Amino acid sequence: MSRPSVWAPKIVALIKGGNSSAAIAQIKVAPTVKDLQDLRKLLIAANLLKPHPNVDAATNDMIAELSAPRLHRSP
Repeated sequence: MSRPSVWAPKIVALIKGGNSSAAIAQIKVAPTVKDLQDLRKLLIAANLLKPHPNVDAATNDMIAELSAPRLHRSP
């Protein structure tokens, strides 16, 4: 049985605390697409996407990057 990830709530706490630049840095090294989707759900529920358009763009960009097939595979 897998444990729920605590990554998304921590990022929401960074944004609520006013440190959106640190949140964006964490979004850029997000563990999985599922974590990013969970983060977006929490941000939508807390109405934090509209006041932070840069966070909105970063989450969308990283979801697209992590969802895309890899161009190079390691041997």
